[in-house]
Amino acid sequence: QVQLVESGGGLVQPGGSLRLSCAASGSIFSINAMGWYRQAPGKQRELVAAITSGGSTNYADSVKGRFTISRDNAKNTVYLQMNSLKPEDTAVYYCNAAGVVSGIGSVSDSWGQGTQVTVSS
Repeated sequence: QVQLVESGGGLVQPGGSLRLSCAASGSIFSINAMGWYRQAPGKQRELVAAITSGGSTNYADSVKGRFTISRDNAKNTVYLQMNSLKPEDTAVYYCNAAGVVSGIGSVSDSWGQGTQVTVSS
């Protein structure tokens, strides 16, 4: 079973920066894609950014130019650098690992427990 552990959330003023990290552990042979989703109160969970094992990235329009996703395949870790944060970025941010191939060849998806990001003055 794969576990995802997130860190790096917190309270930041508008215009500030935060860096989220998510480390996957367990029986992992490879991970196809890793990404970050967020869910604000009263809203649906939405994709923020994703990155494949080959380094291809995808961003929500609302974060393009402000957020950068990166990945360390050797450490099974994904990062989200968030700059120029806005109050509307306030949400619980969830890490996702898609297409996780285990040591015995099974394939699954996993979610982290979520980390709160609050942008407020």
